[in-house]
Amino acid sequence: MPRQESRWKIRPILAGAPAYLHPWLTDTGSLTARLMARCTHFRVQVVAERRARPFADERHLIGLPLGRTAWTREVLLYADDIAVVFAHSVLAPSDLNGAWHMAQAIGARPLGAALFADPTICRSPLTTARLTPRHPLHRHAEQALGERLPTLWARRSRFCRLGRPLLVTEVFLPGIARL
Repeated sequence: MPRQESRWKIRPILAGAPAYLHPWLTDTGSLTARLMARCTHFRVQVVAERRARPFADERHLIGLPLGRTAWTREVLLYADDIAVVFAHSVLAPSDLNGAWHMAQAIGARPLGAALFADPTICRSPLTTARLTPRHPLHRHAEQALGERLPTLWARRSRFCRLGRPLLVTEVFLPGIARL
Protein backbone atom coordinates (compact mmCIF):
# COMPACT_ATOMS: atom_id res chain seq x y z
CA MET A 1 0.00 0.00 0.00
CA PRO A 2 2.09 2.96 -1.19
CA ARG A 3 2.30 6.14 0.84
CA GLN A 4 -1.02 5.80 2.67
CA GLU A 5 0.16 8.20 5.36
CA SER A 6 0.19 11.10 2.91
CA ARG A 7 -3.49 10.58 2.15
CA TRP A 8 -4.69 11.51 5.63
CA LYS A 9 -5.25 15.27 5.84
CA ILE A 10 -6.10 17.47 8.79
CA ARG A 11 -8.61 19.60 6.86
CA PRO A 12 -11.28 17.84 4.75
CA ILE A 13 -11.33 20.64 2.19
CA LEU A 14 -7.69 19.81 1.45
CA ALA A 15 -8.61 16.18 0.94
CA GLY A 16 -11.26 17.18 -1.63
CA ALA A 17 -14.19 15.78 0.34
CA PRO A 18 -17.69 16.63 -0.92
CA ALA A 19 -19.32 19.51 0.95
CA TYR A 20 -22.20 17.40 2.32
CA LEU A 21 -19.67 15.26 4.19
CA HIS A 22 -17.76 18.16 5.80
CA PRO A 23 -19.96 18.27 8.93
CA TRP A 24 -19.54 14.51 9.41
CA LEU A 25 -15.80 14.62 8.82
CA THR A 26 -15.10 17.61 11.08
CA ASP A 27 -17.45 17.22 14.06
CA THR A 28 -15.20 16.55 17.05
CA GLY A 29 -18.04 15.24 19.19
CA SER A 30 -19.24 11.67 19.39
CA LEU A 31 -20.22 10.28 15.99
CA THR A 32 -22.45 7.80 17.80
CA ALA A 33 -24.37 10.61 19.51
CA ARG A 34 -24.68 12.53 16.23
CA LEU A 35 -26.06 9.48 14.43
CA MET A 36 -28.47 8.64 17.25
CA ALA A 37 -29.85 12.19 17.15
CA ARG A 38 -30.69 11.79 13.45
CA CYS A 39 -32.49 8.48 13.46
CA THR A 40 -35.19 6.57 15.30
CA HIS A 41 -33.32 3.29 15.64
CA PHE A 42 -29.52 3.03 15.98
CA ARG A 43 -27.59 -0.23 16.19
CA VAL A 44 -24.09 -1.65 16.00
CA GLN A 45 -23.28 -4.86 14.14
CA VAL A 46 -19.93 -6.38 15.05
CA VAL A 47 -18.25 -7.59 11.86
CA ALA A 48 -14.98 -8.82 13.39
CA GLU A 49 -12.90 -8.72 16.55
CA ARG A 50 -9.53 -10.36 16.15
CA ARG A 51 -5.78 -10.13 16.19
CA ALA A 52 -4.49 -9.06 12.79
CA ARG A 53 -1.64 -7.16 11.22
CA PRO A 54 -2.38 -3.45 11.32
CA PHE A 55 -2.42 -1.61 8.00
CA ALA A 56 0.86 0.03 7.00
CA ASP A 57 -0.32 3.48 8.00
CA GLU A 58 -1.63 2.35 11.43
CA ARG A 59 1.25 0.49 13.05
CA HIS A 60 3.30 3.50 14.12
CA LEU A 61 0.19 5.37 15.33
CA ILE A 62 -0.42 2.74 18.00
CA GLY A 63 3.26 2.19 18.80
CA LEU A 64 3.39 -1.38 17.53
CA PRO A 65 6.71 -2.85 16.35
CA LEU A 66 7.01 -4.10 12.79
CA GLY A 67 5.73 -7.65 12.34
CA ARG A 68 3.49 -7.65 15.42
CA THR A 69 -0.25 -8.15 15.31
CA ALA A 70 -2.78 -5.68 16.67
CA TRP A 71 -6.22 -6.20 18.19
CA THR A 72 -8.80 -4.96 15.69
CA ARG A 73 -12.54 -4.42 15.87
CA GLU A 74 -14.70 -3.71 12.86
CA VAL A 75 -18.36 -2.76 13.06
CA LEU A 76 -21.17 -1.40 10.92
CA LEU A 77 -23.24 1.43 12.36
CA TYR A 78 -26.87 1.44 11.28
CA ALA A 79 -29.34 4.33 11.36
CA ASP A 80 -32.91 3.14 10.82
CA ASP A 81 -31.63 -0.14 9.36
CA ILE A 82 -29.38 1.60 6.81
CA ALA A 83 -25.63 1.02 7.10
CA VAL A 84 -24.09 4.49 7.35
CA VAL A 85 -20.60 3.95 8.83
CA PHE A 86 -17.99 1.21 8.80
CA ALA A 87 -15.75 1.66 11.86
CA HIS A 88 -12.32 0.12 12.33
CA SER A 89 -10.48 0.30 15.67
CA VAL A 90 -6.96 -0.91 16.35
CA LEU A 91 -4.75 -1.10 19.43
CA ALA A 92 -1.78 -2.99 20.83
CA PRO A 93 -2.98 -6.36 22.22
CA SER A 94 -1.16 -5.78 25.50
CA ASP A 95 -3.44 -2.78 26.12
CA LEU A 96 -6.48 -5.08 26.36
CA ASN A 97 -5.26 -5.99 29.85
CA GLY A 98 -4.40 -2.40 30.70
CA ALA A 99 -5.55 0.99 29.48
CA TRP A 100 -8.15 -0.34 27.04
CA HIS A 101 -9.47 -3.35 28.99
CA MET A 102 -13.06 -2.29 28.25
CA ALA A 103 -12.58 -2.63 24.47
CA GLN A 104 -12.57 -6.41 24.54
CA ALA A 105 -15.91 -6.70 26.34
CA ILE A 106 -17.85 -3.94 24.59
CA GLY A 107 -19.66 -6.32 22.22
CA ALA A 108 -22.40 -4.69 20.15
CA ARG A 109 -22.41 -1.53 22.24
CA PRO A 110 -21.00 1.58 20.53
CA LEU A 111 -17.34 2.20 21.38
CA GLY A 112 -17.90 5.93 20.91
CA ALA A 113 -20.25 6.07 23.90
CA ALA A 114 -17.53 4.61 26.14
CA LEU A 115 -14.82 6.89 24.73
CA PHE A 116 -16.76 10.09 25.31
CA ALA A 117 -18.00 9.04 28.77
CA ASP A 118 -14.50 8.82 30.24
CA PRO A 119 -13.03 12.27 30.99
CA THR A 120 -9.51 10.81 31.27
CA ILE A 121 -9.48 9.95 27.56
CA CYS A 122 -7.95 12.54 25.25
CA ARG A 123 -8.34 12.68 21.49
CA SER A 124 -5.94 13.77 18.74
CA PRO A 125 -7.16 16.02 15.92
CA LEU A 126 -9.26 14.35 13.24
CA THR A 127 -7.68 13.53 9.90
CA THR A 128 -9.56 12.58 6.75
CA ALA A 129 -8.85 10.57 3.64
CA ARG A 130 -10.41 9.54 0.36
CA LEU A 131 -10.47 5.75 0.13
CA THR A 132 -10.39 4.18 -3.31
CA PRO A 133 -11.18 0.49 -3.88
CA ARG A 134 -7.43 -0.25 -3.55
CA HIS A 135 -7.34 0.87 0.09
CA PRO A 136 -7.70 -2.04 2.56
CA LEU A 137 -10.35 -0.21 4.60
CA HIS A 138 -12.44 0.20 1.46
CA ARG A 139 -12.12 -3.52 0.78
CA HIS A 140 -13.07 -4.37 4.39
CA ALA A 141 -16.16 -2.13 4.13
CA GLU A 142 -17.18 -3.86 0.91
CA GLN A 143 -16.74 -7.28 2.53
CA ALA A 144 -18.78 -6.20 5.57
CA LEU A 145 -21.66 -5.00 3.40
CA GLY A 146 -21.32 -7.68 0.76
CA GLU A 147 -21.54 -5.17 -2.07
CA ARG A 148 -19.37 -2.99 -4.30
CA LEU A 149 -18.91 0.56 -3.11
CA PRO A 150 -17.83 3.81 -4.77
CA THR A 151 -14.90 5.85 -3.49
CA LEU A 152 -15.45 6.47 0.22
CA TRP A 153 -14.41 9.15 2.71
CA ALA A 154 -13.12 8.44 6.18
CA ARG A 155 -11.92 10.19 9.29
CA ARG A 156 -9.71 8.91 12.05
CA SER A 157 -8.14 9.95 15.31
CA ARG A 158 -6.17 8.50 18.17
CA PHE A 159 -7.68 8.29 21.61
CA CYS A 160 -5.27 8.06 24.54
CA ARG A 161 -5.99 6.58 27.95
CA LEU A 162 -3.28 6.15 30.56
CA GLY A 163 -0.76 7.10 27.88
CA ARG A 164 -1.79 4.27 25.53
CA PRO A 165 -3.29 4.87 22.05
CA LEU A 166 -6.40 3.46 20.39
CA LEU A 167 -6.85 4.36 16.73
CA VAL A 168 -10.43 4.70 15.50
CA THR A 169 -11.27 5.10 11.82
CA GLU A 170 -14.81 5.83 10.66
CA VAL A 171 -15.61 5.23 6.99
CA PHE A 172 -18.74 6.96 5.72
CA LEU A 173 -20.91 4.73 3.57
CA PRO A 174 -23.28 6.00 0.85
CA GLY A 175 -26.24 5.69 3.26
CA ILE A 176 -24.93 8.67 5.28
CA ALA A 177 -26.33 11.00 2.60
CA ARG A 178 -29.86 10.15 3.86
CA LEU A 179 -29.15 11.70 7.24
